Amino acid sequence: MTTQVSTSLIATLPGRSYTDPEVFERERERVFEALWVCAVRAADLGRAGAYRTVQVGRESVLITRARDGGLRAFLNVCRHRGARLCADDAGEVRRGLQCPYHAWTYGLDGRLVAAPNLTGMPDVDRTAYGLVAVALREWLGYAWVCLADEPPSFEETVVGDVTARLGDPAAIERYRLHDLAIGRRVRYDVRANWKLIVENFMECYHCATIHPELTDVLPEFTDGFAAQYYVGHGAAFGDEVRGFTVDGSAGFARLPEVADDQDRRYYAITVRPTVFVNLVPDHVILHRMFPLAVDRTVVECDWLYAPDVVASGADLSKSVELFHRVNEQDFAACERTQPAMSSRAYRQGGVLVPTEHHIGEFHDWVTRLLG
Repeated sequence: MTTQVSTSLIATLPGRSYTDPEVFERERERVFEALWVCAVRAADLGRAGAYRTVQVGRESVLITRARDGGLRAFLNVCRHRGARLCADDAGEVRRGLQCPYHAWTYGLDGRLVAAPNLTGMPDVDRTAYGLVAVALREWLGYAWVCLADEPPSFEETVVGDVTARLGDPAAIERYRLHDLAIGRRVRYDVRANWKLIVENFMECYHCATIHPELTDVLPEFTDGFAAQYYVGHGAAFGDEVRGFTVDGSAGFARLPEVADDQDRRYYAITVRPTVFVNLVPDHVILHRMFPLAVDRTVVECDWLYAPDVVASGADLSKSVELFHRVNEQDFAACERTQPAMSSRAYRQGGVLVPTEHHIGEFHDWVTRLLG
């Protein structure tokens, strides 16, 4: 399918969209706290009592593995006097989640189970004073959370973004992300606004300039057309390239259910607002962004492989190094761009060339959400 686009330059967002704390506060409320956000890899919570905390908008969200084996998500706030319940990014408890301030204790299902002198307060409704629940869905092996009182349809937003990119809702399922194992995880602390990172990921106009290793593997990227330019399109490996590795050498066996027409191709997907998925025949790379300030974004990147590859102790370095370099190159570019967002030269914004038209659509989407 060919997308018809204008041959004219398209205006971008103004510079203040990337520097104004008030804009960022509206984004926290109307974007990150209103939509589905990919929070944690479900396998990271291997058994009952394991927990992770993540920042979503203005809230710390606590995700636990409950006694029944399911995942639960709550606001990380004690209902007594508002203390942060879990201060660590990750941990494990044996029985319940106890507030370090006054020892109010909650079950892994969020219900208030104990507190000093609680038996002397028979009127306390232990369910009503339990932790505040957050909507949670599991998909692609990750826990996705939404802080909205009435979350939008997961199928229309999250799955819809993937379907709009690939053209076929079954295409991503063939990679069986939920069965894959983490081979490597890298955390990047990027001094740039989250939208600059999204915009960078969506286009490849910059690829010939800053991604020599990537364009060696995917030669068509030298023409500036991103993998997301056409619905369903995957960038083809170069004729002499054997695998998605830093030097084009062989990677690993193709994932079992990946179709023949997906072999030797790279697919990039943006799941708004904060997730990137990269599909190649033998592994998957997934980015989760956590915007912490108007000019600071933490990005966690997972490299996912067939479980037997990881268990065998295979050398993943050439496979990981390719996209690790891409990440470092991209994030450095975003950090170079961030200071200029406050320049008089960018007060009215910049322009997009025709191959970046989908960034204009992203800008329209953000603008609509912010009202």
